[in-house]
Amino acid sequence: MKRFDLNIEKILENWGMHHAIREIIANALDEQLLTKTKDMEIFKNKNSWIIRDFGRGIKYTHLTQNENQEKLSSVKVIGKFGIGLKDALATFDRRGAVVTAKSKHTKIFIEKSPKQGFSDISTLHAVISEPADASFIGTEFELQGVSDKDIEEAKNLFLIFSGEEILETMKKGQVIKRRGASGNIYINGVKVAEEENFLFSYNITTLSAPIRKALNRERTNVGRSAYTDSIKKILLSSATKEVAEILANDLTNISKGTAHDELSWIDVQEHSVKILNQLGKYLFITSFEGMQHPDMIDQARNSGHEIITIPENLKQKIQNSNDLSGNPITDIGQFISNYNDSFEFKIINPDELNKREKLIYQQTPDILNIFGGKPKKVDEIKISSTMRKDFFSEVETLGCWDEDTNSIILSRKTLKIISDYSGILIHELIHAKTGDHDVTREFENSLTKEIGNLCSKLLEK
Repeated sequence: MKRFDLNIEKILENWGMHHAIREIIANALDEQLLTKTKDMEIFKNKNSWIIRDFGRGIKYTHLTQNENQEKLSSVKVIGKFGIGLKDALATFDRRGAVVTAKSKHTKIFIEKSPKQGFSDISTLHAVISEPADASFIGTEFELQGVSDKDIEEAKNLFLIFSGEEILETMKKGQVIKRRGASGNIYINGVKVAEEENFLFSYNITTLSAPIRKALNRERTNVGRSAYTDSIKKILLSSATKEVAEILANDLTNISKGTAHDELSWIDVQEHSVKILNQLGKYLFITSFEGMQHPDMIDQARNSGHEIITIPENLKQKIQNSNDLSGNPITDIGQFISNYNDSFEFKIINPDELNKREKLIYQQTPDILNIFGGKPKKVDEIKISSTMRKDFFSEVETLGCWDEDTNSIILSRKTLKIISDYSGILIHELIHAKTGDHDVTREFENSLTKEIGNLCSKLLEK
């Protein structure tokens, strides 16, 4: 039997029993991961709690406070620095628990003994003895004097035992459905912080330099500045509809001041829009646009779009941009463009017009002559019983220049009065001739010029 001085100089006063149990569980999980052995076990045996893995078995050398090169080279394990186990043993002793560890290599228990060379000073020692069973598989810790509550509190510090639902897994970590009053921050499956105003919980599995630096001996209360960038990267690599919809639903809370903290990151807002646009039919509008264009919103809903309200700065960010598949994001401008492209006119044969309508329609050659002739681009002038809606004025258009068919299409309603028909026809002829769009300085100038030309021709007669 040998005594091994643990040389613990500074005791972690803030550690409770569950923190010490956490370290034993973490070591068992690490060994399971490194050796690819069966799942570790936590169970009660009479008045003792047992924590067991099925790996290579503890040795007394594991009690030395050295960096573990095997764990340092693995990105998935929890413990790396050889500190946690000794801190756990010291906490068990201070809190009055009795702990025994056994493997095929050794059996270890803890006691206070005089420090070698200083008989008046008692320090914590590990008592090392020969193994009781040389064929024993793995490592077993027996804990006496710990409560069921201590065990549950310790298990709740691990994602694997938390019962939380993982929504998406990516290279840098996992997005987890939040449970309870706070979002939890895990690093390689161990909880290191809580965030009251986070929308999700997160498990960070790729450790950045700030996280490595911030991972303190206690493994608790890691500051937000250490993991913010990692969480952003996790969210920006997400691609599932479920995560995007939860983010998008929270977008509407920005204007109310009740959105969760992730939604303060504009690049995360933009990414959620890009995912949704890729995966379904959505229309992204601001609250002002929703009030300004109710007919457009109704049209969008009737065509199967779900309406997502976004803040003004996000609207500017996504304007004229594409989603993750390269398709245009459907904001108001894109929705109108899509609507116009998909609209089908119901063209009427001139023979189907009534007598009054025919008389007005037959004036078309004279109107074209006054205008100066039909522009070369225009193949036909057609009459339709249906017209596209101008969502900005909330009324049906009376005419349009259709570049796809090189046609001017006029509403049948214009054939009631010659002034309406001729005015709308000339308006669309100018569009066809110049290529200018409505409500532009260029079109206003072209319109003024053509009115002047028409007046000159009429006055010369």
